[in-house]
Amino acid sequence: MFTRAARDSIDLSCDDFGVEIQISAQLALARRWRIYETGISYYGRTYMEGKKIAWKDGFKALWYILKFRVTR
Repeated sequence: MFTRAARDSIDLSCDDFGVEIQISAQLALARRWRIYETGISYYGRTYMEGKKIAWKDGFKALWYILKFRVTR
């Protein structure tokens, strides 16, 4: 959940898994808003139920973290 001001300040360039990292990085680097963590209950899917994430996605996430950290 975002305020309108926070949402309007986000400039998205990703169209895949990196969008979550890009949003988090931009809001954190702006230092105008506080980020709160809220607990949820969640039941993850199994591979048989359609889980699509693999080990390659971890490397992709690390790449995006480095990319958005360097390119403020």
